[in-house]
Amino acid sequence: MSRLDAIDALIIGAGHNGLVCAAYLAAKGVKVRILEKRDVVGGAAVTEEFHPGFRNSTASYTVSLLQPKIISDLKLAAHGLTIVERPFANFLPLPGDHGYLKIGGGLAATQGEIARHSRRDAEAYPRYVARLDRIVDVLRDLAWMTPPNAGDGIDDMLQVWTTARCFKALSMEARRDFVDLFTISAAEWLERWFESSPVKAVLGFDSIVGNFASPYTQGTAYMLLHHLIGEVNGNRGSWGHAIGGMGAITEAMAAEARLRGVQIDTGMSVERVLIDDAGRAAGVVLDNGDEIRAKAVIANVNPRLLLTRMIDADSQQRFDLGRFAHYQCESATLRMNVALSELPDFSALPGRVAAPHHGSGIIIAPSLDYMDSATTDARAHGWSAQPVVEMLVPSTLDSTLAPAGAHVASLFCQHFRYALPNGRHWDNAGERDQAADAAIAAVARFAPNFRDSIIARQIHTPLDLERKFGLTGGDIFHGRLTLNQLFSARPSLGHAKYRMPVPRLYLCGSGAHPGGGVSGIPGHNAAREIWRDRRQWLS
Repeated sequence: MSRLDAIDALIIGAGHNGLVCAAYLAAKGVKVRILEKRDVVGGAAVTEEFHPGFRNSTASYTVSLLQPKIISDLKLAAHGLTIVERPFANFLPLPGDHGYLKIGGGLAATQGEIARHSRRDAEAYPRYVARLDRIVDVLRDLAWMTPPNAGDGIDDMLQVWTTARCFKALSMEARRDFVDLFTISAAEWLERWFESSPVKAVLGFDSIVGNFASPYTQGTAYMLLHHLIGEVNGNRGSWGHAIGGMGAITEAMAAEARLRGVQIDTGMSVERVLIDDAGRAAGVVLDNGDEIRAKAVIANVNPRLLLTRMIDADSQQRFDLGRFAHYQCESATLRMNVALSELPDFSALPGRVAAPHHGSGIIIAPSLDYMDSATTDARAHGWSAQPVVEMLVPSTLDSTLAPAGAHVASLFCQHFRYALPNGRHWDNAGERDQAADAAIAAVARFAPNFRDSIIARQIHTPLDLERKFGLTGGDIFHGRLTLNQLFSARPSLGHAKYRMPVPRLYLCGSGAHPGGGVSGIPGHNAAREIWRDRRQWLS
């Protein structure tokens, strides 16, 4: 066993939040080193070739939550990052003769689309957006705050007061909406506003993205808000694409971090966190036995992975970490990339020449009941025979991803469980291919040429997502975004301030407030709190 030189701060994982945290700390003169298990930086936000000539965002696949402040502070545009907006947000093809529904492209355009299904819903839509926007504005402010810990003294009393100020400007009606949106189901919220099944479906889809739940499950209304916090090129609530794929974001972050003096080492797998005789995090042990010492350890990994598998048994008992075994991690998602010889030709909107709907988020889930049935089916059988699928064809916006005349598509599929019932396993022969076939069949019901246009496919089951990207339980958000795992309870009451139970051990990833998605906010906020503690660990 060799022992390497000590540094100020050691970050486990070169995903986007780890890179953000490192860059902000390095700007203040902190000596930072990042250790990444894979041979590339970026975590789940990477671009890879999956078939000769075909590249795509391998896991994370779309841009919205990435914050303008972080884009500016880290000079990502200067490092080559370009983000383009989708022509409109979502395209929902419908079965039979029911046509389709498009959402986005401006309020008037969306109202016009909705009016084809319900004039009453078209009239209600601006009020619906306005009511949500009031709440989303508060959530944007809360996202940048450090949540108060429960019962931690004067400092946290002040943070509670600061948090409460965010709600002062809200009317009583808006405060009631806030409570409802954190507690009721998405279906209940949407049914207050709309009568049309397609309208409720296209708006309700966000409630189950990476969330193993039915839209009729209590608490799913919050997910409608979580996905509205972002913006693209100044347009709030919009969705976009990073030219070159999601890896372009993390490559730009890594470039800026290196300019600021951050050392980034790939191909280095951390086995456990070192705890010194004083009970403080003091570095890490690699899987080859090497020790790397540091004054502080910052984890950009799932908190359950960190505190139940990367801390030795004696320290787990000493710091009462057993409760983290119950931290909920299951988004029940299957992620697939496909190489296409031609664009999908939708029965509801025919054409194999690139059109605006090909560049939008294409939702295969024609009703809330369809989503509910997919959840029920997955609970009983492990994955749904008729799954919910969101498909993007980013090559319509980005010619760098596929050969001329060909395309790549991202399929984000719900619900596919991490643990399969009846002795089945994702490594069993045929299991992953059968699941992928179900997702392809779901798309082909609306675009009949889709199956035959597939040249190659790359499948990531929940187990693959865990093995390849360290997403415990295959959870894309590093933990479920439910009321018991949000704000002061993320990842646990008493440890919401990016500081873990072990002194000098910090959490900077999506398992910390404000949660998952490629936003960079957890990394930014963690860096702020770590810097506040500098006198404790830089001495």
